[in-house]
Amino acid sequence: MFKGAITALITPWDSENRLNLKELEHLLDFQLNNGINGILLAGCTGESFTIEEYEWVEMLEKAREICKGRVPVIIGAGSSSLSRAKHMARLAKEHGAYAILVITPYGNKPNQEGMYKYFMEIADIGIPVILYNVPSRTGSNLLPETVIRLAKHPNIVAIKEASGSVDAISAILSECDITVLSGDDSLTLPMMAVGAKGVISTVSNIMPRETSEMCSLALNGDFLSAAKIHLKLFPVIKVLFVEGNPAPLKAAMKLMGLSDGYLRPPLAPVSEKNLELIRKTLEKAGLI
Repeated sequence: MFKGAITALITPWDSENRLNLKELEHLLDFQLNNGINGILLAGCTGESFTIEEYEWVEMLEKAREICKGRVPVIIGAGSSSLSRAKHMARLAKEHGAYAILVITPYGNKPNQEGMYKYFMEIADIGIPVILYNVPSRTGSNLLPETVIRLAKHPNIVAIKEASGSVDAISAILSECDITVLSGDDSLTLPMMAVGAKGVISTVSNIMPRETSEMCSLALNGDFLSAAKIHLKLFPVIKVLFVEGNPAPLKAAMKLMGLSDGYLRPPLAPVSEKNLELIRKTLEKAGLI
């Protein structure tokens, strides 16, 4: 169902901290014109923790209007609250999302059984679910044995694995056939070497064609050619995480003329030192 490069799109704000739908349209056109394989709205890169429900609906409707079914439109729908996550899953289904990305509950740190029940109840809503394991943001690690249990649900179709562990992917794929997508840009190629089908990507906000091409080459078994693109992407990937994502990414996109680069508090612009580092890295990569 999912393969290749799926962009975890930024959420564009205007100077008064409102959702900028005009910029969103430009960002979507840029992605579609550069061969991306899917769009994720309201993920962590999209500052999901700060988005109001009406803004979430507006983004989804705009993305569906622009994409016109050419690529899957996925939207983040997880929460620390099961009832809230189920509400967002129903809303996503109502407004025509292709699938939802459901993060492990953050802050309250449930055990494996708690996470298993959380995901199973959300999957029962009747929309395709992509599990999202990102311990660095949530404080909880969805273990391979729990993923293997969850994969038996017909609506749980994939996992975005951002624990940084190739071993975890190997363990999952050795026991079930769930689609695995990398959640770490720098590990996409190694993860695809052991069976992942692609990436939900940050760097593809600014390098969608390269990210998509790398994934396509890897899916076709040409890892040597894919590695050449990976090495081109690598320094850009690293600089995009010099501070908490998406502040460096939005700084890069502003330098490239792709976005106004506004962040919603409590996020703040990167330091002058890191801005200069981002600038130099983009210049070296030929992006500005």
